[in-house]
Amino acid sequence: MRRLGCCTWIFGGEDLPAIAARVRRAGLDGVELHGDIDGIDPAEAGRILAGHGLTIFSITPADADISHPDRATREAAITYYQRLIEWAQRLGQAEGAPLISCHGLVQRIRPVGDQAEEDRLLIDSTRRICAAAEQAGLSVVFEILNRYESHQIRSVDEGLALIEAVSAPNLRLLPDAYHMNIEEADPAVALRRGGRHIGLYHAADSNRGAIGDGHTDFAAQIGALDEIGYGGPIIIEPAAPGPDPFNTDKGPGYRDMLEDILARSVRALRALGS
Repeated sequence: MRRLGCCTWIFGGEDLPAIAARVRRAGLDGVELHGDIDGIDPAEAGRILAGHGLTIFSITPADADISHPDRATREAAITYYQRLIEWAQRLGQAEGAPLISCHGLVQRIRPVGDQAEEDRLLIDSTRRICAAAEQAGLSVVFEILNRYESHQIRSVDEGLALIEAVSAPNLRLLPDAYHMNIEEADPAVALRRGGRHIGLYHAADSNRGAIGDGHTDFAAQIGALDEIGYGGPIIIEPAAPGPDPFNTDKGPGYRDMLEDILARSVRALRALGS
């Protein structure tokens, strides 16, 4: 049976003990922890989550623009990742864990200057982040976003090209069912193309709701993951219904709605054999 987790950032500013209780009630095995390096003490976070029987599978970063043409902006972003890697080491997880997720600045959907130059800068910055993670004994997964959230790396094929260009042994891809619903002609085929380079997998239905609430063919995607030998967790990353996709707070009761979405997603995935 595959391990299931969720991203903690979906609950907004709720304190970690409350989030951990919700995650456990929903039937999950662990979390993708938001990399709040200035607001969360990592040792305490590790103890809180372990106390609820939860594993920290991965870290989702705060927004940082690693391909911005302004050097100061870009260096500040890389410094954030370097601090994030040090922070992750203090979470008290098993050797080689958690995975460090990486992506560009969410909502920057066009280049500031020249696309080709920013693509080159993305490669250079990702290489530096991977080198810092490798020195710490950690691996990096590059999250593939859709065109409404990023102007870089929007498909598995673009992710594979990034991996080839960066040429770091600890870099893999993080495809997301919700983003693939927008960008991939056939998400299951894309997962097969990703093959051994798939390091983590995110799941939310086509409406970014519970698994089964939209039209995504999760049976096909789970089958593709099994076919390529993916043994990692499924990280569920939904949003409560409501406006503004970049704000998790949808109004009174949204965290309770998210807990229900997670619980229903767990049941749906277990019914698919995951």
